[in-house]
This record gives sequence, C-alpha cells and structure tokens, in this order.
Amino acid sequence: MFTAKSIGYWIALDAPVATERIARLGYDYVVLDGQHGFIDQSGLLAGLMAIELAGCAGLVRVEANNPTPIGRALDAGARGVIIPLIDSAADAAAAVAAARFPPLGARSYGPMRDPAGTRPKPADVNEKVTVVAMIETPRALASVEEICAVPGLDGVYIGPSDLSLALGGAYPGDPAIADAFEQALERVRKAAAASGVAAGIHTPTGEVAARRLAEGFAFASISGDLSHLEQAAAAHLERARR
Repeated sequence: MFTAKSIGYWIALDAPVATERIARLGYDYVVLDGQHGFIDQSGLLAGLMAIELAGCAGLVRVEANNPTPIGRALDAGARGVIIPLIDSAADAAAAVAAARFPPLGARSYGPMRDPAGTRPKPADVNEKVTVVAMIETPRALASVEEICAVPGLDGVYIGPSDLSLALGGAYPGDPAIADAFEQALERVRKAAAASGVAAGIHTPTGEVAARRLAEGFAFASISGDLSHLEQAAAAHLERARR
C-alpha cells in the first residue's frame, strides 16, 4: 500500500471525530496506536471507521506480536498492521502468518468488517493486507537483512526512540549516539531495498519526515495527536501571556 514517499500520521487518543478530521487532511495513511496509545478494541473500530470515512488508509500498531491482537485489528477493518518488537526472521514470519489466511498463514476467518467487503474471499484479503515489522531492538538491527527477506512481509518500520536506547543512548535522540543512529538507518534502508520491501520511520516533524523521505525511506509518519495537542496549547498560552 505504500507508494513512493507516503506520509502518515500517528493517533494515540481515542477520539474518532478528531481522527476523522486529521484523516481528511490528505495523509496517505493514519496509524492507530494499540501499543502505547489509549485505544481499546471499540476505539480501534470507531477510529478505523472514521479514517475510512475520510477516504484514508487506516493501519494499527498492535500491542504485541500475537495472533489475537493482529487478527482483531484486521477484523475491525485495518488495512494493515505494524508489529512492535520484532527481533528475528522467525518473529517476522509469525507476524505474517497471523495476518494472512491459509494457505499463506494461519489467521482465523472472521473479518467482521473488512475493506474487501462482507465475507470476502481469503485470497482477496491476503493480497490487500499490509504487514510491517518494527526494527527497534539490538537483535532486530543485527538480523534486519534476514527479517526483510521473510516472504510476505511488506515493510519494516523504525521506532527511533527504542532504537536510540538500543544503540546505547541515555534517552531518545541522545546526540552521543547520533552517528551510530544514522548508520543504523542506512543499514535498514539498504536491507529493505535489497529485499524489495518498504522502509519507514517515525519522525517528530514534517521537516524531518521530508528529510528522511529524501534519503530513501518509502514512508514516514509525523509525530502524533497527543504531542501536537500539547504543542499547540503551549504555543497559544505563551502568546497570550506576552
């Protein structure tokens, strides 16, 4: 589903009306965060419906590499899933299997509201589901070439905060590991290109997203609703108190 230089947005809050308004802005995809966000299953359903109504592609970062949250996100209508804490090719293969119906995987058939339609054919769904593995741990970085080569995997996605810590940073974005971080990004991009999968990254601003896309990333997500809400409120308060 990722075209060249796809741009997405990150949602942590269970606020479908706000999610719909963001999805109407022209982003290529919107991600609902089921791992660190504040969205339960009913919230995922409402959020995905809002994104779809806005004519955007809805993805879900699931809480874990487990068939249950992966299947429930897809059953709720997600166009794809982002799987956190993938450490190995075996982990990535398990994620792919959980997201696709037999014979390509082991997903249980129960698409309650699938974008492919009511009671869709498994083969049709398998073609449209996107599976993305997060690269954010030392083991994942060491195995990224093998992870990218897993059949059925569509992309890899860098979690910069966890990757910074994995590289020895004292905190996300620690300048002490800036060179090692950039080298890690290059390794992930090259591994993805070699296997023909899309490489993506989370970014704090549109400017950083533009830079990463220019470097060769296929897709980039920009910050998120909670961060932007805080930043906008703080900026208005500062101006009002001048």
